[in-house]
Amino acid sequence: MKSNEIIKVVPARYPLRIVGAGVALLILAIVVQSVAFNPRWEWGVFARWFFDPVILEGLGQTLLLTLLGTVLSVIFGGVLALSRLSSSWLLSSLAWAYIWLFRSLPLIVVLIVLYNFSYLYDTLSLGIPFTGIEWVSYQTINVLGQFSTAVVGLTLVQSAYTAEIIRGGFLGVDHGQYEAASALGLPAWRRTLRIILPQALRTILPSGFNEIISLAKGTAMVYVLAMPELFYTIQMIYNRTQEVIPLLMVGAVWYLVITSFLSAIQYLVERALAKSERRSAVNSNRSRVVTPASPATAPEAAHAQLS
Repeated sequence: MKSNEIIKVVPARYPLRIVGAGVALLILAIVVQSVAFNPRWEWGVFARWFFDPVILEGLGQTLLLTLLGTVLSVIFGGVLALSRLSSSWLLSSLAWAYIWLFRSLPLIVVLIVLYNFSYLYDTLSLGIPFTGIEWVSYQTINVLGQFSTAVVGLTLVQSAYTAEIIRGGFLGVDHGQYEAASALGLPAWRRTLRIILPQALRTILPSGFNEIISLAKGTAMVYVLAMPELFYTIQMIYNRTQEVIPLLMVGAVWYLVITSFLSAIQYLVERALAKSERRSAVNSNRSRVVTPASPATAPEAAHAQLS
């Protein structure tokens, strides 16, 4: 081949990829056309109800249930996870039994049982078992109302799943990190919070946010309590107006907004963690660089040690 010959570079062609993209665009256009131009979807009704104060009030209840369920399930699930990892066979067994029970029961069953708890127990009291000593006592029907039953039911079920996610995150940390943390002589709680937990978060966060999104959608189950959250509110409206499809679309779009917002938060948190990991890796590499001693000072140091 001559040295002055020009080599022509031809880009690779993927005809099947182009065909697949064309088919996907065609299907998307068909779906958009059928949804946007079908008058039976009643988009005018959708627009009228989307920002209605009644709908927004139900949305607020859904968001509040999601927030409280998330916070309480993370706290209680963290305690359960640490109990499962405990060296005490009693704590580990009790935590395992709790997780097994509430992962086996459907949420709707737990909510109905809790709502009828006053039929089983007239009062809820705290005292010493098998004695007549009671410190506090409340009427069950006054404690477990609609909202409190929903929060307790969501927390009981969700904490079982959260506990397993947190436990999996801790088990994913290399055992050498536990040994290094113990060698520092720190208390157990400080080792867990300052050394082990930050490393476990890389495993916990993706599955944890997935459970939060599932919890946000699972709040629709509290409709069995006749609590006016988003889905129950929509049901009440379309039972009265018979405008079923557009009102269901109102709920679907609001759930899409909630889950998209949570997904965006997940992306930002994971991105921040990735940046902090890169910074810590760079700092650790810099700290390993040892500056060699100059030839002039090395003999003096040796002479000083010998004398």
